[in-house]
Amino acid sequence: MFNIDNNMLAERFMRYVKIDTQSDPQGDSHPTTEKQKNLSILLFSELTELNVQVEKDEFGYVYATIPSNSSKKKIPAICFCSHVDTAPDCSGTGVKPILHENYSGGDIILPDDQRQVLSIKTSPYLQTQIGSAIITASGNTLLGADDKAGVAIIMQAVHTLVSDPAIKHGNLKIVFTPDEEVGKGTAKIDMAKVGADFGYTLDGGEAGSLEDETFSADGATITVHGVIAHPGYAKNVLINSMKIAGEILDALPKDEWSPETTEGQQGFVHPVALSGIAEKTTIGFIVRDFKTPQLAVHHDRLKGIAEKIVSAYKGATMEYKLTEQYRNMKDILVSYPQVAEYAAEAIRRSGLVVKQESIRGGTDGSRLSYMGLPCPNIFTGMQNIHSKLEWVGVKDMSKAVETLLHLGMIWEEHGTEN
Repeated sequence: MFNIDNNMLAERFMRYVKIDTQSDPQGDSHPTTEKQKNLSILLFSELTELNVQVEKDEFGYVYATIPSNSSKKKIPAICFCSHVDTAPDCSGTGVKPILHENYSGGDIILPDDQRQVLSIKTSPYLQTQIGSAIITASGNTLLGADDKAGVAIIMQAVHTLVSDPAIKHGNLKIVFTPDEEVGKGTAKIDMAKVGADFGYTLDGGEAGSLEDETFSADGATITVHGVIAHPGYAKNVLINSMKIAGEILDALPKDEWSPETTEGQQGFVHPVALSGIAEKTTIGFIVRDFKTPQLAVHHDRLKGIAEKIVSAYKGATMEYKLTEQYRNMKDILVSYPQVAEYAAEAIRRSGLVVKQESIRGGTDGSRLSYMGLPCPNIFTGMQNIHSKLEWVGVKDMSKAVETLLHLGMIWEEHGTEN
């Protein structure tokens, strides 16, 4: 139905992943790394060449508009959004993408680190790609499919729409964000420039997946204050905050309540950072649950564990700080069922089976949903994200392009006539 150039799509993706755009969780600027803007600048240039109305700002955001080509007057404006940054978990410097055409089903040994072997045994989704092209990195870096697959999919959809005015749609908005991987993807977003009624992030995995539910998420910080003294004269005086922090961590359950022991709809509390000296030690946690009220239960439990341990040391004190991070998009999307329903229909029109899932994590869509833009998440095909074995199938990306084109048409079909 659509003329999607898969060779162009693959080349586009490989061009994007070569640009180092890792964000920095410790950065306090916007964006957290200047190099993210290098991809934003390229996207701005490519959209300009397509004669698309586009602007970029000093924070690394790119905003574009494809005007309606429909005679219908009332069609909600729809936004497609992806993030330009890659995760700090694995090096993103010097990415060398490799196109494996006609994947045969065998093991793929990545050339720059032959310890990195991609196989169906450990990545069973590879079975769906036999006979098709997949793209990997070379073994020393992540690939960056999270989320440059989403970026490439949106850009290829734009190219297709501009090339074929017969594809009817209302106003379509395009947004590329920085810093999603470090939880700051919407920190400086301009919702007036977004200018949409509903949105879709392109940041999901297997073909056909549609995610309209995420964790609700908080951060928690426990700061333990000990009592400092010269170690040569410390008997019955010194209270080492690092040892108390170690006891708090040791007191956490070993067989539940952690990422490594939970799945599905189960929440968890997870220590992610530890720093300090004998006088003061800080432990950083993330707190996650699909049921937002349950976060308070997790906080009470964690705080209680820490208080019990600290209270055993006379003179030691502690502080507990809670920071809201994002909330379950489902709580918003239930009021706008058509947003996910139209996405499911677009996926079916693309010839795929819909896999409606919950994300044990968050996306820009989590925050955008609470900023007035109800925004579920659509697949890109990316697999083994944040690792050296990251890969993506070209046919999956192409199906995502097709899904976006169908989405624009479906919203137009449901528009109001003059």
